[in-house]
Amino acid sequence: MSNISKLLCGVSLAMLITPTSAYAEDTENNDVDLLLMDEIVVTGTAGGTTKLHSSVSVSSIGTEQISDYAPRSTAEIFRNIPGIRSESSGGEGNANIAVRGLPVAAGGAKFLQLHEDGHPVMEFGDIAFGNADIFLRADYSIDRIESIRGGSASTFASNSPGGVINFISKTGEEAGGSIGATIGLDFNSTRVDFEYGTPINDTLRFHVAGFYREGEGPRRSGYNGNSGGQIKANVTKEFENGYVRLYFKHLNDRSVGILPMPVLVTGSNSDPVVGSVAGFDAGSDTPHSVFFQKVLGLNGDNNPRTTDISDGMRPISTSVGGEFSFDLAEGLNITDKIRVTSNRGRFVSPFPSQVDDAQGIADSIGGAGSTLSYANGPNGGDAISNPAGLNGNGLLMRTHLFNVEINDFGNFSNDLRLKKTLDMDGDTTVNLMAGYYKSRQTIDMDWVWDTFLLEVKGDNAALIDVTDASGNLVTDNGLVAFGVPFWGNCCTRSYDTTYDIDAPYASVSVETDKLNVDASIRYDSGNAFGTFAGAVQSANLDVNQDGVISVPEQSVSVIDNANPSVVDYDWSYWSYSLGANYAFSDDLATFARYSRGGRANADRLLFGKINPDGSVSDEDAVDMVNQIEVGVKYRADNLGVFATFFYAKTEEQNFEATTQKFVDRTFKAKGVELEAVYQINGFDIRGSVTFTDAEISKDALNVALEGNTPRRQADLIYSFTPSYSYDRFTVGANVIGTTSSFAQDDNQLVMPGYAQVNAFAYVEVVEGLRLSVNANNLFDVIGLTESEEGSIPANGVIRARSIAGRSITASLKYSF
Repeated sequence: MSNISKLLCGVSLAMLITPTSAYAEDTENNDVDLLLMDEIVVTGTAGGTTKLHSSVSVSSIGTEQISDYAPRSTAEIFRNIPGIRSESSGGEGNANIAVRGLPVAAGGAKFLQLHEDGHPVMEFGDIAFGNADIFLRADYSIDRIESIRGGSASTFASNSPGGVINFISKTGEEAGGSIGATIGLDFNSTRVDFEYGTPINDTLRFHVAGFYREGEGPRRSGYNGNSGGQIKANVTKEFENGYVRLYFKHLNDRSVGILPMPVLVTGSNSDPVVGSVAGFDAGSDTPHSVFFQKVLGLNGDNNPRTTDISDGMRPISTSVGGEFSFDLAEGLNITDKIRVTSNRGRFVSPFPSQVDDAQGIADSIGGAGSTLSYANGPNGGDAISNPAGLNGNGLLMRTHLFNVEINDFGNFSNDLRLKKTLDMDGDTTVNLMAGYYKSRQTIDMDWVWDTFLLEVKGDNAALIDVTDASGNLVTDNGLVAFGVPFWGNCCTRSYDTTYDIDAPYASVSVETDKLNVDASIRYDSGNAFGTFAGAVQSANLDVNQDGVISVPEQSVSVIDNANPSVVDYDWSYWSYSLGANYAFSDDLATFARYSRGGRANADRLLFGKINPDGSVSDEDAVDMVNQIEVGVKYRADNLGVFATFFYAKTEEQNFEATTQKFVDRTFKAKGVELEAVYQINGFDIRGSVTFTDAEISKDALNVALEGNTPRRQADLIYSFTPSYSYDRFTVGANVIGTTSSFAQDDNQLVMPGYAQVNAFAYVEVVEGLRLSVNANNLFDVIGLTESEEGSIPANGVIRARSIAGRSITASLKYSF
């Protein structure tokens, strides 16, 4: 079906629905609270205080703003939050997310948690191949996204001293819903979203929403790599003194996992020019291919299995939760939130461990004088007579297939709070709160990584075979090895660990008409237990069971399940936070806060930091973060401004799979984040700027890095979204930008700064029916977010991830 036909089908579907209410009338500028200063903050705080009167840095993003940002993934939305550096180049998950200069020494979001309705999606934000955004999708169920940076996140959530980003769901307070269809105009993608909520009677209401989509995605993979959807629902029963709410979510999705790929760099390390390798576009291609889709290997039990690479990032997640809140007596409230989640799935994606000249790689595999041939594809079986001219670039990729079976990433969390409000003499109110948080996170996965040889070609690359000088085939249909000998066969592994956390906490706040002062404390204690097993080599193992031992089968990496190592250790730490907010008027306030929080380390301690008895050192078990922030908030009839100075000192213990290196460092960062909105006569501009001055202040493993800037940390990141509305028409652009940063901690290769422009336009065709078009990365710029190389290699080809190239969608949404 053509894209035009798909859009017409979407129009027809929307027309079948009869409107039940009119869309809202326009609101005058002076009636709009542009930065939602009067909104009650519910994330990472005791609750009950407006943004204007709270002593934390908090921002909110509504559903209309999300649509304007034209995001292609959940993590792209976060790039519009002040202080957040979201490296959203990994597809629809696997993003690296940092806050206020706190480091991303390995991957994921170590010091930041992603929440859904107050519960962590993952207890630890940097689980290898279990980044929380893989298990999180934005759809019509969202009422708003609320984020808190630093501050009381240290004491109102575990393992997230840098902050919390919370997806808050609609709950059906008002009757109505919407349905929308989105299609790719210059790429293959079709998505349908829906939502509906309504009061059933005076005390009972519900909301249900979800999406489903199919397509190749904004990068060429050779197959429909994005396929799946989600459904979320909740029902609320209100009582005279409170309410009970039940939640449900099921996500079954599949999306292409984007890892570093070949990128051409000319110039110098300090002044590089970034471009595409011949035959491989850095913005629109991937190493994925229809000819590299199903491969035979071993599973976690060392038995043969066939892997479907099109599984990509494959989260299968089911959550059931509940929330109740009741007033027990005057000024006394009890609230409890509980959620149980089953998470499993896959992470499968090709990683280029080496990109080099074809003949050189051939000789490294088969010895001098080796020859090359196509293992499959349209030229399957043909010899490659001129390796230096292959695809116009003369390159091959030694490809490590990151093949991870997620057996169980399930978790449980419960947060119980008892709050007492005391009305004192005059305008003074004292709030006392005590709470108890309990959680359990399972990390059970198997890594079985194998090595393949792939041509550097963006449109369905073929696998390549090597024949030695004696005429013997030393690869098997592009398979070089069962394992990753180029990395010392590091990565055939099994994890089966569980992390229990208990955290009592308490807070007190004193509120007057002008001054709010609060203090909070938390004690986290935990226990890790389980096993993990590494790789051993098995000689002459007939993996494909054909009765013949091929060269790759002569030495096969298998998991040493017979000799697992033990995990058995405890940890504990105190967190505290003290803040004050002074309101000069109803429109101007200032605040200050000091916080200390911790982050327990989890799976990244395995295979190097665990002692033979299962214990770890106290230093390795927990990383602490100290933070100071001072801010000011101001609003006028058509202006809102929120500015915060911040300082952070961070301990970091970590391990990175792709470099096989441990990290033991202390980081310092200071800076300013600014958020502002201005509206006048149909014109609206909103945005944020964050300046960060960060350094590696101490490195226990490499003192030469001390004083350097942490990798990928730019001095300035920014976003701004100007738009203009007239009658039923709106047009605008969302600009995301960064100044230059260093590719690695040795501060040699510079990744150039860039600005990504996402344009949008929409029209209210008739009442309730909106037609919109948006373009992500309108000017098709290359913007590097990470690089494996810290300097330009001799062949000028680095392995890096860029933001995706230009992609354009059209959407039709009917609200009723």
